[in-house]
Amino acid sequence: MSENGTQTVRTGGIRLSYRSWGAEEGVPVVLLHCLGEDGEDWRGPLISALAGTHPVYALDLRGHGESDWPGSYGMDDFVADLRGFLDELGIGKAILVGHSFGSVVAYLFAQEHPQRVERLVLEETGAMRPVRPPQEVPEPPPGTPLFDWEVKAQWTRQRNDPDPRWWDRLQDITAPTLLVGGGDRSHLPQEDLELMAERMPQARVITIDGAGHLVHEARPMEFTRAVLDFLTES
Repeated sequence: MSENGTQTVRTGGIRLSYRSWGAEEGVPVVLLHCLGEDGEDWRGPLISALAGTHPVYALDLRGHGESDWPGSYGMDDFVADLRGFLDELGIGKAILVGHSFGSVVAYLFAQEHPQRVERLVLEETGAMRPVRPPQEVPEPPPGTPLFDWEVKAQWTRQRNDPDPRWWDRLQDITAPTLLVGGGDRSHLPQEDLELMAERMPQARVITIDGAGHLVHEARPMEFTRAVLDFLTES
């Protein structure tokens, strides 16, 4: 364990850092952060609420935090990392909770490995359809980066021209899924959440009005209650 309380696993030649809390029994919950953050972003009431009944893991995605910054950031890389992480920890099936970029990793994983996802929570997720007009690939900001800026550059290219299967295979997600929107203060088109849910066999959308893109930070108690209610539904 590092001085920051993180542990590591190696998979596919990549070192991945993570934090863990909670019970030894129960379905494991894996938290996946947004672009530019790391697992620390999840500290708060959600972890406190989940840790009584679930093992909880907050992963630093590649290119972020204390995980390796290998320079290769295709979405298939992130999906493979998540699979390897679960394998290394001996987790056969997990609940995935993802925010923004992390939520895309979560649902792409659920497309590829539906048998390994118990439930899926997608906070302010993005619909992977072509962006028109395309976003410009940004230049890195000055100073010491908090994450590998190449993640942002490669994500922008993939977001502009995504693999069609990422949209087409939403129907392959068999896990019950909750999509959480931040309402009219979000920069994401909220109607996309409804379109995504329509393509998934067991999905629904809730909106936490006024929360914006950072729902679990702006409205932590409301977000936590929505997740807990969803996880305890029969």
